[in-house]
Amino acid sequence: MKKFRKIIEIDEELCDGCGQCVPNCAEGSIQIINGKAKVASDNLCDGLGACLGHCPQGALKIVEREADDFDPEAVEAFLARQTRTKQPTTPSMCPSAKMQSLQPKPAAQFGGSRNGSALSHWPIQIRLVPPTAPFLKNADLLIAADCAAVSSPNFHADYLQGRVVMMGCPKFDDTAPYFEKFVDIFQNNAPRSITILRMEVPCCGGLPTLVLDALKKSGRDIPVKIITLSTSGEEMRPL
Repeated sequence: MKKFRKIIEIDEELCDGCGQCVPNCAEGSIQIINGKAKVASDNLCDGLGACLGHCPQGALKIVEREADDFDPEAVEAFLARQTRTKQPTTPSMCPSAKMQSLQPKPAAQFGGSRNGSALSHWPIQIRLVPPTAPFLKNADLLIAADCAAVSSPNFHADYLQGRVVMMGCPKFDDTAPYFEKFVDIFQNNAPRSITILRMEVPCCGGLPTLVLDALKKSGRDIPVKIITLSTSGEEMRPL
């Protein structure tokens, strides 16, 4: 069914076919066809714009027009077909955008010499996680600043264990598409809880604001915990 909605538009005159936008489309809807980036089908594009900012020519933008409604089931079927056919001309199947469910690994599986991995899914970057990802359903979400994983010596054990993580940088990422993505996730996946892990530096302050504003718009009542880490990786007491 067609509706008036936001969708990606690609200016073919500006596009040089470099393909940098392709792996940043989690739905795989952008493909290089005859040397130009094209949206394979309107119903495969969610219009959130995770691909924006990755085109050196500025050929991508979000427009509002009549288009087929976004269809998550069609996306899953499309990605499955791409996987089966293994088309070498489809860089959209880059592992960075392919959804996977992972089995957390205890320390014993690493020879007992280091801590285990608590990561239960892929991808983990906010821009790559589609709102329809099955691992988001009824999850305890951990929305973390990129730097937090490096600064915390026990990130997996202290924060990631039992949680679904989404990571990004509120300073360098284009956070405008993240807002609508979070609204969609909160409305349609009924998370049990949200933990925001930020750094003490001022540029990280936008992360809690972004998440809380999206939660307010979603109309959901979800418990939120904000944890701030110092640059040395220690938890700071709330002010």
